[in-house]
Amino acid sequence: MLAKSLVIFICVGLISGFAFGVYLIDVKNTRQLVFVDGPSISIVTEKFDFKKNEEIKIRIVNSGTTPLTFSDSSYGLRITGLSGILMYSPISSQVTSQLEPGDEIEFLWDQIKDDGDVALEGLYKISAKGTDEQGNKVEKSTTVTIWK
Repeated sequence: MLAKSLVIFICVGLISGFAFGVYLIDVKNTRQLVFVDGPSISIVTEKFDFKKNEEIKIRIVNSGTTPLTFSDSSYGLRITGLSGILMYSPISSQVTSQLEPGDEIEFLWDQIKDDGDVALEGLYKISAKGTDEQGNKVEKSTTVTIWK
């Protein structure tokens, strides 16, 4: 017969493992590109975990059925730390840009921040923001991790 404390510890371990698994599924959502009816934007990277100094390819895709307009040539791309501090934004001109449904644009980030320093290890948020035909904001973000 098993001791009562052992049964309790096993149950707590199973419940906490299940809860942690649900949390990881929510945080590490691997479905980056989902096409929908209406306005939608998707940010796609080839993977979620990158080595330090590895180039990160970022694709911004209009995954909706309506054209999206962006205020500049950077397509609203911003890379921030999880605290929200801006780390990188591509050099852009004030020319408005547009993505038709299904179109995409690709950016490469060499892990150099706007101030010229190399990005440290950690979690980074990649986001893009545009507007649809009615002037509604359309925004999407994903996270990537930089390891040593």
